[in-house]
Amino acid sequence: MSHVSDLIASDIREYLLRHERKSLLRFITCGSVDDGKSTLIGRLLYESKMVFEDQLAAIEADSRRWGTQGGEIDFALLVDGLAAEREQGITIDVAYRFFSTDRRKFIVADTPGHEQYTRNMITGASTADVAVILVDARKGVLTQTRRHSYLVSLIGIGKVVLAINKMDLVDYAQDVYRRIDDDYREFAARIGITDITSIPLSALQGDNMVAASDRTPWYAGPTLLEFLETTDIDEHRQQDGPLRLPVQWVNRPNLDFRGFCGMLASGRLHQGDRVRVQPSGRESRVARIVAVGGDRPMAVAGESVTITLEDEIDISRGDLISAADAPAEVADQFECTIVWMADDAMLPGRPYLLKIGARTVGAAITEPKYKINVNTLEHLAAKKLELNEIGVCNIALDRAVAFDPYAANHETGGFILIDRLTNNTVGAGMLHFALRRSHNIHLQPVDIEQAARAELMRQKPAVLWLTGLSGAGKSTIANLVEKKLYAMGKHSYLLDGDNVRHGLNKDLGFTEADRVENIRRVAEVARLMVDAGLIVITAFISPFRAERALARSLLREGEFIEIHVDTPLALAEQRDVKGLYAKARRGELANFTGIDSPYEPPESPELRLPTQQLSAEQSADLVIAKLQELQLLDP
Repeated sequence: MSHVSDLIASDIREYLLRHERKSLLRFITCGSVDDGKSTLIGRLLYESKMVFEDQLAAIEADSRRWGTQGGEIDFALLVDGLAAEREQGITIDVAYRFFSTDRRKFIVADTPGHEQYTRNMITGASTADVAVILVDARKGVLTQTRRHSYLVSLIGIGKVVLAINKMDLVDYAQDVYRRIDDDYREFAARIGITDITSIPLSALQGDNMVAASDRTPWYAGPTLLEFLETTDIDEHRQQDGPLRLPVQWVNRPNLDFRGFCGMLASGRLHQGDRVRVQPSGRESRVARIVAVGGDRPMAVAGESVTITLEDEIDISRGDLISAADAPAEVADQFECTIVWMADDAMLPGRPYLLKIGARTVGAAITEPKYKINVNTLEHLAAKKLELNEIGVCNIALDRAVAFDPYAANHETGGFILIDRLTNNTVGAGMLHFALRRSHNIHLQPVDIEQAARAELMRQKPAVLWLTGLSGAGKSTIANLVEKKLYAMGKHSYLLDGDNVRHGLNKDLGFTEADRVENIRRVAEVARLMVDAGLIVITAFISPFRAERALARSLLREGEFIEIHVDTPLALAEQRDVKGLYAKARRGELANFTGIDSPYEPPESPELRLPTQQLSAEQSADLVIAKLQELQLLDP
């Protein structure tokens, strides 16, 4: 439904044409809890005639049940749809609403005010042109006001409306308005927000929402709706930028057509333009631009098209088609800002997936350079990022990607981080620049490769990754396996957890972050040894599935053999050869796996050794049998 227009009854076709041609403004409302965000949106919907009669009747009934305004309509209920939101009188999830006026169409995102829902606020802000930041006139600028303002600045929203709400509760006092306006502008200047329009209003009473209020004769600025209808949207900014077309799909309906589909992230594309495909760097010219209705001579940012090229070039989903004379950068290491959005902390070295545009690659994050206190803007030392924390980090990818700095292009400079095991989005980030070493360090080709070394040793190299609780018998079994391999004339090497910590990893402790780094280093060493042609045996607790998945990902298919030395905690604790469980139970040993730190058992290992039923010798024999079954010993 749209607003009421006389054209609807007299000339519906003309109305629809005008409606289609209206510009679209996306904006968010944010602020602290109970500042009136949902009420403000509800009032806008009501005033723009976006509420059906049956909806209004339902809201009136709900207001009597859930409302906070006595017998009056509680406009917040038009937006707060979750039962938990209505019960608590707060916003939890991001709520999107559409409405329109004669001048413009709008999509508004009502974002939550609680700190624990910061990730929801980031989601709502990611596509917004304007941020409406509400402040309760009674409370002034609060911690969440500063937090949301910082996030708005971080996301790159240039226009801010400071909606000083609930002016009716301070008798529409001008001095209250001025004090809050001054306080906010002082903070905003420190984070780079300069385009600010302050409006005194009462969302509940309707003052300065749609029409100027006679209760604020001292205010001569626009009403909220007037500002939203008339503020300038830089619709051509992306069109004026260099061409960027992320390839979302390769369209091959028949043998005679091969097109590349995607939405133009920026720039203009003309038939005959010379383009560069990245990261490969191959160049060609645009042969055709195909869109709904047939071929077109030109396309602009925001349009979805299919293009064909004059030359046959290997292009796949995730590649970026750029202007040949103004290409994107290509790199595999960056500095970036990350907003952490998962309950589990971000740990340096842990493998994640990074999605930028349509490309998904492996990623590992270094220790944060610092995290940011969004209230004071201080840079604080940090070893990890917790839920809702923001930090600046270096990030390394497993292959090069084409990108622009986020400040130049949000589409090709923004990314999300994904958990490898759950596929949950755990973070959002903005690329700053490529690290210099990403351009200066290259792989050195060598003439003697892994296959030649393996042939000389008459074996297939692999990693036997023994994982299990402390006291499970990993080192004992690993040692027996190596002795058996030696007796068979095979070339192997044993990497034992305790031994490695005396040298390579002597600088690491037993925190979750240090355990992640411990396994990352061991996995890289094991990879090098496999490249040397060896059968590598590792005996590490390696408690986290994500790090074992990282180790597997470094090797070719069939080279990683996960062996679960499956020993119940009670039995492992009963053995306690080193006395570690006893220390952990007495509180003398923190972060001990199985006691106060988790162990994530393999879900589908290549081999499981139930040591309750098997001796160490029998377990070692089963490992050798598995290697023979996989034809690793007699290639």
